Amino acid sequence: MRLTPSLLLTALLPLFAGCQMLAAPPSDPNIGTVRMQGELSAGGGQLLFKPCNEPRRFVIKDVAGTGILQEAANLADDAGDKLFADVRGRLTGSKQANSDGQLEVRRLYRLDPSTRACEDPNFKQLTLRASGHEPEWDIKASGKGMVLNRIDKEPLPLPFLEEEVPGGGLTLSSEANGQQVELWVAPQRCVDTATGAVHHLRAELSIDGQTLQGCGYYGGARDN
Repeated sequence: MRLTPSLLLTALLPLFAGCQMLAAPPSDPNIGTVRMQGELSAGGGQLLFKPCNEPRRFVIKDVAGTGILQEAANLADDAGDKLFADVRGRLTGSKQANSDGQLEVRRLYRLDPSTRACEDPNFKQLTLRASGHEPEWDIKASGKGMVLNRIDKEPLPLPFLEEEVPGGGLTLSSEANGQQVELWVAPQRCVDTATGAVHHLRAELSIDGQTLQGCGYYGGARDN
């Protein structure tokens, strides 16, 4: 029996649909997640997360291989019982005897031995912060520009141009006020040499013919 064009097209429709399903892009892993900051502590043989300014506590579950459990254990050995954590994840599960559910961690932005980070009034306005040592330097970037702080120098406010680079990194560059400044950040585990804090970005600052190394993290105004 010969297939007419219309019958042939009907017969091929399931094949076309299957190809479309195979070619469909993967779903965004951040869908249904939220970025949260809070305090980490150990309890009942588990790692617990208490959001800033909240009484609730959630059992940490590392579902994306972020390494938060081992990182927290290593840092707590030197810093004490409590740490500050900045993560992206999903709250699941029902309230249990020692917790209010689970926090499925999908991204680790930073772990800090100082729990005072919950009190940072500028976090929500920042898009990026980076800093380093020897010599000390610090950059805070927002929608209004960036401010470079260095030891024994006045704060230097600068407009900047932001560009994405291959591999998920960013460059922030400025040539204002007679200064050539370029900050480069890349998604790579980075440990602050002074505090032991763990950040999700490695940073490099070029200024005055110098290249300075440091670490960084995205601020609350950047949704990624």
